[in-house]
Amino acid sequence: MNALVKRPIEYLSILLLASVLLIPQNVFAQAPSHVISPDQLQRDVQSATAARRQNIREVESFLAMPGARQALASSHIDYQQVTDAVPQLSNQELAHLAKVSQNAQDQFAAGSLSDRDLIWILIGVAVIILIVVAA
Repeated sequence: MNALVKRPIEYLSILLLASVLLIPQNVFAQAPSHVISPDQLQRDVQSATAARRQNIREVESFLAMPGARQALASSHIDYQQVTDAVPQLSNQELAHLAKVSQNAQDQFAAGSLSDRDLIWILIGVAVIILIVVAA
């Protein structure tokens, strides 16, 4: 083999061997099998489930307020269809509507909202539920 070609191949071989030997061994180590412990994952799932149940209860209690069925019926919205659709909402949609429902109930209890305002909010929440579930 030509001397000019042989030298670079030797240098390249030495450089390659040195780079393999100098790479830290932890680069080749396997990542841990669980980044989150199973116990933590279970607690997170239980917490999310409890929050979802609470949000469903809040929206359903808002829809069950006195006069709600009558207000929905006068707007040609089926109460049962709306309440059946509530559990089909995503967690984010449900949390938002639960917050709106709770705020409306709090404002109504404090006298900040009239019956008419509450009915409009109730109808709006029902329509949003039906639209989101139908989409």
